[in-house]
Amino acid sequence: MTPAHANAPRPSFWRALVLSLAVAALNFALWAALNRPTEPPGWTGKIGGLAYAPYQRYQNPNRLIYPGTEEIDADLKRLSRYTDHIRIYTALENPVVPAIAKKYGLKVAAGAYLDHRLQHNDDEIAALIETVRANDNVNRAIVGNETLLRNDMGVDALIGYIDRVRAQVKVPVSTAEPWHIWLKYPQLARHVDFITVHLLPYWEGYPRKDAIGLYVLMRYYQLQSAFPGKRIVIGEVGWPSSGDRIKGATASVADEALFIRQWLNVAAERHLDYYLMEAFDQPWKEPFEGRVGAYWGLFGADREPKFALAGSVVEDPNWPWKAAISGLLALLPMFWFARHFMRFKAQGLFFYCALLQLSASLLVWSATLPFAFYLDPVDWAMLLILAPAQLAIVLILLINGFEFTEVLWRKRWLREFHPLPPLPPEQQPFVSVHLACCNEPPEMVILTLDSLAALDYEHFEVLVIDNNTKRPEIWQPVEEHCRRLGPRFRFFHLDPWPGFKAGALNFGLKETDARAEIVAVIDADYAVRPDWLRALAGHFADPKVAVVQCPQAHRDWEHNAFRRMTNWEYDGFFRIGMHHRNERNAIIQHGTMTMVRRGALESTGGWSEWTICEDAELGLRLMHAGYDTIYVDEIMGRGLTPADYTAYKSQRYRWAFGAMQILKARWHWLTERGPLSAGQRFHFLTGWFSGSPTRCIWPSPCSRSAGPPA
Repeated sequence: MTPAHANAPRPSFWRALVLSLAVAALNFALWAALNRPTEPPGWTGKIGGLAYAPYQRYQNPNRLIYPGTEEIDADLKRLSRYTDHIRIYTALENPVVPAIAKKYGLKVAAGAYLDHRLQHNDDEIAALIETVRANDNVNRAIVGNETLLRNDMGVDALIGYIDRVRAQVKVPVSTAEPWHIWLKYPQLARHVDFITVHLLPYWEGYPRKDAIGLYVLMRYYQLQSAFPGKRIVIGEVGWPSSGDRIKGATASVADEALFIRQWLNVAAERHLDYYLMEAFDQPWKEPFEGRVGAYWGLFGADREPKFALAGSVVEDPNWPWKAAISGLLALLPMFWFARHFMRFKAQGLFFYCALLQLSASLLVWSATLPFAFYLDPVDWAMLLILAPAQLAIVLILLINGFEFTEVLWRKRWLREFHPLPPLPPEQQPFVSVHLACCNEPPEMVILTLDSLAALDYEHFEVLVIDNNTKRPEIWQPVEEHCRRLGPRFRFFHLDPWPGFKAGALNFGLKETDARAEIVAVIDADYAVRPDWLRALAGHFADPKVAVVQCPQAHRDWEHNAFRRMTNWEYDGFFRIGMHHRNERNAIIQHGTMTMVRRGALESTGGWSEWTICEDAELGLRLMHAGYDTIYVDEIMGRGLTPADYTAYKSQRYRWAFGAMQILKARWHWLTERGPLSAGQRFHFLTGWFSGSPTRCIWPSPCSRSAGPPA
C-alpha cells in the first residue's frame, strides 16, 4: 500500500513557492514605496481664479477645431463648483464663454490675443470691446498675452492697443507678461489699471519645494516694490503634472498637487489675486510648448480631477493593480526557475527571481505609461513598432542575468572537465592538426609552426593549407619552413580554391593521414602549449565525445588600450559564457584550439562552405547528430586580438552575418522537438543576442564572404 505522504510535494516545491511569493510581496512593497502618499495642506474653499481654454481632447484652434456650446457649458458648470472667476485669452474664438459663464455666476477676465498680424489684432480688439460691453460679468480686460515676451510687437504698439481699449470700456484694463518684462518696460505700468504677471517657477527651474517662497512670492513683492500703489494680479501661477526636468524642477502629479494645495493656502493667507494655470489640460499646445505644454490643468483633458484638494496625494493611484498584475505575471516564471534550479545558492535564486519580477514590473509599467500621456495616432504607431524591441531588450537582460547567476552562484558545475593525465604513447590517438591561412604574415605563421613542432606528443601531423594567397613572397617562406620541420609538416598552396576557410579545411580533411582519429584546428596566429594534445586527447576515449574545446586566448595585448579591452571581452565569454553553455552540452565550437573526432566530422558532412561561421555550424550539427561536446577551461594556446577597431568591426560583422546564415538554414532544428535538447536550442537561439565571441578569429580577407546555404 502506498504511504499517504508518497505523493506529497517535495521540499523544493515549497521552497520555490515561498521564494516566489516573497519576491512578489517585495515587488508590491516597492510599488507602494514609490507611490508613498504625501500629505500636503488641504483646501476646502473656492479657488481664486482659473485660466480657462475650452478645447477638448482632440480639438485644436490651430486646426480650426473648436468646442461646441454644450461642451463649454459643461466645462463652466463644472468649474463653478471650484471657483467664481475665470480668465480667457481670446475674444474672437469661442465668444459664447462670457454669456455661459454668467449663467453659472462666474466673473470673467476677458482677453484679446495679439500677435504680429495687424488685421487680426484689430479684430481681436474690436471683439474684446464688444464682449466687455455685452457681458456685465466681465470684470477685467487683458489686452495681449506675453506679446512682448514673444517679440510680436514693440512696447509702444502694445501701449497703443491698451489705450484704445481703456478709452472704450469701463472695466480695469491690463496686459499679461512675465515679471521681467514689466521691469524691462516700466512705462507699460503707466498705461494699465493693474499689472497682470505670469509667475511660473517650473520654467525657471526652481525645485517645487522652493518654488512658492523663493520665486513666486519674491517676484510678486519685487513688482510691488517697483510699482507701489499698483494692484498686481497673478495672471498665471501653477505647476505641470508631466514634462521634462528643467534644472531642479520636475513635473509630476504629486508635484502639481503639492504646489497647488500649498499655493491655495498661501494665497488665501496673503489675500493674493490670482488665476491658476490652468483649468483643463490642453494637448494641442504640445507641438509648440513641448511635452509639458499639455499638462498644466487642474483637470485632465478627460475633465476628471488629477488629484483631490484634500487628503493624501498619490503619484499613481492605479499602482496597486499594476503591482498585482506584475506580481502575477512573474509568479509562474519565478516558481519554475526556483524549482528547476534549486541547486543554485540562495543568493542566486533570489537575484534571478528578483530580476524576473523587475522585468515583469517594467513591462507592466511600460504598457500602462502611454495612457498617462496625450498621444496621437503616430505616437501609438511608433510605440507599437518599438514594443517588440523593448521586449527583446528585457529578454536579453534575462538571458544574460541567467548566465551570470549560474556562474556566480552555482554550488558546483554539473559538467566540469579538466586536462587529463597523459596517455602512454602506444595508447595515444593519432591527431591531424590543420592550419588554414590566407595572406598571413609569414613570420607569424612560422611562430605558430614552431610551437606545433614543440608539441609533447608522439602521434600527430600538421597540415598547412594556404588558400588563394597570390604573392609568392608570403606563402613560399612558410612552405620552406614546413620542409625544414620535417615530414610530419605538410604544406599545400591552393590557388584558386573555393569555399574560403571551410573549403581549405575540407581539402585538408581529404589529405589527412588515414591513421588520424582526431582533427585539431588552430588559427595561423596561435602559439600552443606543448601539452595541448597530450592533456586533452584522452577525452575522446568516450565514443560520444565529438568536440573538445579550449578557450580562445590572446597574447601581446597588455600595452595597447584597445587590445586590452577586446581581450577582457573575450575573456569574459570564455570564463562565463562557455561554462554556462557547457552545463547543457551546448558550447559554441570556435575555430581555434578545437579538437574534433574525425569520424563524426566526416559522417556529418565535413566543414560547411555555405556559412562563414563553419565552426559554430559544425558544433551545432554534431550536437544534432547526438554527440557530446566538452569545454576544458584551460588556456592551451594564445593568438592575437584584432589590431584596431576596423578589424574588430569586420570580425563582429562576420559573426552576426554567419549567425543569421546558420539560423536561416537550421531554423527547424532550433524550433522543433528533435535530437537537440531544450538547453541546446535555448543557447543557440539566444547566444547570438549579445554578440559573444562565438566563432574563431579568422582575420584574413579570404574568409570574409561565403556562398548561400545549399
